[in-house]
Amino acid sequence: MNKKIIVALDGNNFSKIKKIALSLKNEVYAYKVGYEFFFNFGIDGYKKIKEIYPKIFLDLKLHDIPNTVEQGIKALEKLKPVFTTIHISGGDKMNKFSVKKTSRKTKILGVSILTSLDSNQTKKYYNEKNVQLLVKKLVKYAKKNGLDGIVCSPLEIKTIRKEIGKRMIIVVPGIRPINYSKKNDDQKRTLTPIEAIEMGADYLVIGRPITSSKNPLKTIKEINKSIQ
Repeated sequence: MNKKIIVALDGNNFSKIKKIALSLKNEVYAYKVGYEFFFNFGIDGYKKIKEIYPKIFLDLKLHDIPNTVEQGIKALEKLKPVFTTIHISGGDKMNKFSVKKTSRKTKILGVSILTSLDSNQTKKYYNEKNVQLLVKKLVKYAKKNGLDGIVCSPLEIKTIRKEIGKRMIIVVPGIRPINYSKKNDDQKRTLTPIEAIEMGADYLVIGRPITSSKNPLKTIKEINKSIQ
């Protein structure tokens, strides 16, 4: 099976997270560790998950002055994640410094526009209501500055794939299975797993629809079956 699902391990209950990680390890491409997990459980928690399954997407969305980001990347590479993230909007120099080390094994993904933002928010904060146009502009810079891939909403996959070609990776959050209830969901721009794959996504980040389901293993197996 060609694995494409990255399961987001969010939460503040390590025992529960560990149980989920153990049960799903044969069905995932990787586990995503973000702010909530990392700030609750730190490097020790990270290493415990890595012992369960070696592929980790360390999603810390670095956004700072170029030298600080460069040194941050060097430090986190010691943890050997398969992916980590920076905000493309940090500027050309910050982007270039994040990939400065040519021998690195960790892929640097550029975050375009957060999937929680709709056109009203992008107009307010980026002075651009056309989300597709804004994402296209940011992705163009990411490609020019040598990033390895892009994190984007499902609704921008086609635009981005056309802009970056086949060599760069596209990782997509905001994935919601057909039968998932969107009540109280903070993701604004979503698609189903099969829709995202057919549009050109390489990997899908899915958290709550799997981890909060009554049977996480059954849920991820159904998703994997639907995208093969």
